[in-house]
Amino acid sequence: MSDLGFRFLGVGNSQALALGSSAAVLERGDQPLLLVDCGPGTLDSYLGTYGELPPALFITHAHLDHIGGLEGLFYRLATAAEPPLPTKLFVPVTLIPVLQRRLADYPNLLAEGGVNFWDVFQLIPVSEHFWYEQLSFTVFPARHHEYLSAFGFALEGVFLYTGDTRPIPEVINRYANRGEWIFHDCCTTRNPSHTSVEDIRAEYKPEQWLRMVVYHYESQKAADDIERAGLRIARRGERIALHERPDAPRREIIGTLRPLPGAVGW
Repeated sequence: MSDLGFRFLGVGNSQALALGSSAAVLERGDQPLLLVDCGPGTLDSYLGTYGELPPALFITHAHLDHIGGLEGLFYRLATAAEPPLPTKLFVPVTLIPVLQRRLADYPNLLAEGGVNFWDVFQLIPVSEHFWYEQLSFTVFPARHHEYLSAFGFALEGVFLYTGDTRPIPEVINRYANRGEWIFHDCCTTRNPSHTSVEDIRAEYKPEQWLRMVVYHYESQKAADDIERAGLRIARRGERIALHERPDAPRREIIGTLRPLPGAVGW
């Protein structure tokens, strides 16, 4: 596990286009293993970073800021001069009908016909876990809009990625209780869809704050405010070496996560 890294290709929410759609890549050494989500602009960021198409993706949920780039990936794969191997697409089973309706049902994706959306992918439905590259990942439901419409995943002992979610302390306590990195959705204002700084203060333990790196914020100003409150933010393009201790440089903030000025409930 010492050579694993986690790189954020984008860190913004659906309205923060300058920050990039929230997406990340699990790396082994300098090689990409698994792309997490593929929103608008994600594929360009991936190609600019690695110079090749992703070999595998995990989809957390089917909002377009997380899947909007899949259509572009389809076209690149379907029209390649030399057809590549199908890209592995790990999808929680309850999301498959949604992806079918939002992407695959479009009539004649190629004008000349003859190709189905799923032809270029190796669809791998997942429930509670999946294997990839000799690594065993755990999958869990997140709290984001409809029940069982959004998911996160974890490599136990290494990291947990929430996807878009309200607070999920029971999941963190179960799947990130051995000092794992916690990559967590975070914004500045409490709302029914995402986790705010105030939610983190209320729902999580101080030692868990220290292990968090937060993303999916609404603007650069929001990122600055979150950072001033005491949380570590993910930055676009940043690579985190997963063998490092997530709390090592930040022990001084234990118990000091500060409320944002003017923070209100919703």
